[in-house]
Amino acid sequence: MYQLYAASTSLDWTFYGPAVGMVVLILLGVPVWVVLGLGTALLLSLTEVMPLTLIGETLFAGIDSFSLIAVPLFILTGDVIVTTRLSEKLLKLAEATLGWIRSGLGTSTVLGCGFFACISGSDAADAAALGRITIPHLVKKGYPVEYAAALVASGATTGILIPPSISYIIIGLTLGISASTLFKAAAIPGVMVLAAIILTNIAINRVRRYESSTGRFSHVEFGRALWRARYAVLIPFIILGGIYSGVFTPTESASVAVLTAVAIGFGTGQLRVSDFPRMMERSAEVNGVIAPIIGIALLFAQALAALQVPQAFLHGITAFTESPWAVILLMLGVFLVAGCVMETTPNIVILAPLMLPLAQEIGMNEIHFCIFMVTALGVGFITPPLGLNLFVLSGLTGVPVMQIASRAIPYVATMLVIVLLLGFVPWFSVWAL
Repeated sequence: MYQLYAASTSLDWTFYGPAVGMVVLILLGVPVWVVLGLGTALLLSLTEVMPLTLIGETLFAGIDSFSLIAVPLFILTGDVIVTTRLSEKLLKLAEATLGWIRSGLGTSTVLGCGFFACISGSDAADAAALGRITIPHLVKKGYPVEYAAALVASGATTGILIPPSISYIIIGLTLGISASTLFKAAAIPGVMVLAAIILTNIAINRVRRYESSTGRFSHVEFGRALWRARYAVLIPFIILGGIYSGVFTPTESASVAVLTAVAIGFGTGQLRVSDFPRMMERSAEVNGVIAPIIGIALLFAQALAALQVPQAFLHGITAFTESPWAVILLMLGVFLVAGCVMETTPNIVILAPLMLPLAQEIGMNEIHFCIFMVTALGVGFITPPLGLNLFVLSGLTGVPVMQIASRAIPYVATMLVIVLLLGFVPWFSVWAL
């Protein structure tokens, strides 16, 4: 058994008061960045652990990072892919790859989500882009619209699980870990989640018989689809190939990806100068949500560190149990609950520094911890009440969120199995080290 750390830190109402207030505001639906800002200001005022005059400087320093430049660039790359209709060619390639098996269109949709995840790094962008394209075809094929929406929402969770991932960039920034290292480590876990969702859809189709058409794999059709999608395939090859080979940093690869996508768009005649204002606006909207949360959440995390909250948390948990298995299950429970009520970005910035000492205390490698945490938080995209992907698909289809959520239950269960496997079998996360 590992030697456990004993902390002498004790917390009083000056910490618990603001913490409870923040939870109440989040449950009332107040924007996360507002809650974090108000809670941090109140916490610093009551505890005086840091002077309030440092807030502005700390906020600026939190987002003044070269690594974070990759976030808007990957988002913009995804927008360019959608605008130039390269995303549709990726879906056609996915259909040529797996469309011949039973439940081929549904399976191809999930694989298409995985292909798109290799470019955008964002699950919401994945859900919105592919949902518009695939759901009408899924419904025409025989899928109930609520199940089709749940399928796309579940497949789109790979947007933060398959590299390049915005979430891995953020957790790397928060914990001081190379994003390139995390991208390498996340390759197998991301594919595991993708494969699990595909197999779940196949199993459900065998029972429900939404889609029963079968065929044979055609090398000719696959070759044609691959040729038509050659430019779309080139972009993730540049991103991941450049990162894994060490030629590019994630930020540099994102820059090259944007330039390549734009050049392809102009070269194929699918992109016009008039498209840029709207693409830039969409990318700015997404990044405008992420950046303030990162800055304020980093400030809040610094306040927690100054109050020695991680040490107190570690002492409390290890006093409750000394079993590594129990601690992993406890961390999973925290991540699942947090993912249900708050977005991934603030969860990472706040919980990662809090949980990492606990993970290391039971012998968990920091890379293993990052993969375990991000994958667990990914489940939150298809679980209410927040369930960002559920809301995106509800907006596209008009189906109530809870109806989509009920059809997503098998996928939640499948993802939980993969998360547990990642938590208890470190090799899947540290194979590239």
